[in-house]
Amino acid sequence: MSDFNKPLRLDLAHHAGAPFAGMLRVEERIDLDARIRGLVKVRASQLNACSFCIDMHWTEARAAGESESRLAQLAAWQDSPLYDDVERAALALTDAVTQVSETHVPDDVWAIGEAYFDRDELAHLVFAIAAINLWNRLMVSVRAVPRAEANSVLTRDGVQ
Repeated sequence: MSDFNKPLRLDLAHHAGAPFAGMLRVEERIDLDARIRGLVKVRASQLNACSFCIDMHWTEARAAGESESRLAQLAAWQDSPLYDDVERAALALTDAVTQVSETHVPDDVWAIGEAYFDRDELAHLVFAIAAINLWNRLMVSVRAVPRAEANSVLTRDGVQ
């Protein structure tokens, strides 16, 4: 049985309201270019296989003007011509930080980040990557499902 057919394990906002609200406040204080931030959120969510966050942030990115083709090619950003050098630096850092247990964030990846972001921007980028990774871990752990999937399951089962 796929996870989207299983019930939500725990309502984090209800049972851990203070830390949940705290994470929202952290997110509000991250100062990063919206386009970069959207790409980071979708990419980390892809790597973490968080369907809830992929759906949410893909939808947000589209609403903010991101193209469907750039989002679709994000899984293969290294081979796609659709991203500029700044975006590539952010995505390389996203991949390395998201997979930190394997990569330990290599010096060459960090150096590329430093080449395109000043120290303040780089600090906010690292916070943005860390924040989406925490959200991914939370949503995967409680089996949160994308709204579109949840709605199609409800409709498919005849329950509205």
